[in-house]
Amino acid sequence: MSAPVASPLLAMRAGLIALFSTDAALRQIMGAAVRLYDEPPPGAPPVYALFGECEIRDDSVDGAQRHRHDHALVVIARPGSTRTAVDAAERMAVLLSAGTLVLAGHSLVTLRVRTIAARRDERSGEARASLTIEAVTETP
Repeated sequence: MSAPVASPLLAMRAGLIALFSTDAALRQIMGAAVRLYDEPPPGAPPVYALFGECEIRDDSVDGAQRHRHDHALVVIARPGSTRTAVDAAERMAVLLSAGTLVLAGHSLVTLRVRTIAARRDERSGEARASLTIEAVTETP
């Protein structure tokens, strides 16, 4: 009996963690380790990233089981450090454009970075950069 295919959402998240964790430049920007979380850990010092909102829609065609993804990643940096947040988001975009994202149980059909945006959190003053990814995956 074969193992069940992972959810396309979970496969994408695992693939992103694996891709980003191997990059020395991104590790340096983020302080020696790539830290990408579902929720901000209590007391975690910036720079780290969070999985933001995501949406997956059925995009099946001609019998192929496909999913259209919209994923947001949010980089959190110290107050006054917008450049660090943007540098991390831009590095993630470069890694994604290299076309080496591997997804367990799914094939990547297309991937593009739709937006990179920067802002400051009004409450905490932390700098933030968000990266929005669009992708289509297929389950073999």
